[in-house]
Amino acid sequence: MPQTLTQFQDRIRLLYGSKDARRGVEGTFMWFMEEVGELSAALRSGPKDELAAEFADVLAWLVTLANIAEIDLDEAIAAKYGAGCPKCYRTPCACNEAKP
Repeated sequence: MPQTLTQFQDRIRLLYGSKDARRGVEGTFMWFMEEVGELSAALRSGPKDELAAEFADVLAWLVTLANIAEIDLDEAIAAKYGAGCPKCYRTPCACNEAKP
């Protein structure tokens, strides 16, 4: 069943919120980095189902960090990318068009 980013962030909070709060930002960040390492390995040689699982894990740990930091990712993404590229404000980005 498809979910919005807000729904996923809420789901992770419901599933793991109390554990995540006890672990804190530093401990959670270490888990996040471990998952990024696993994603890196899967990108090099993993089958597609393993790769998909690692992407899901990285996203879940990123959402966990946002929850602990009390950041609404949907709002943060809209503020940063809602008007297009944060530098040139175009979609698609045209920042490198003028460079040789």
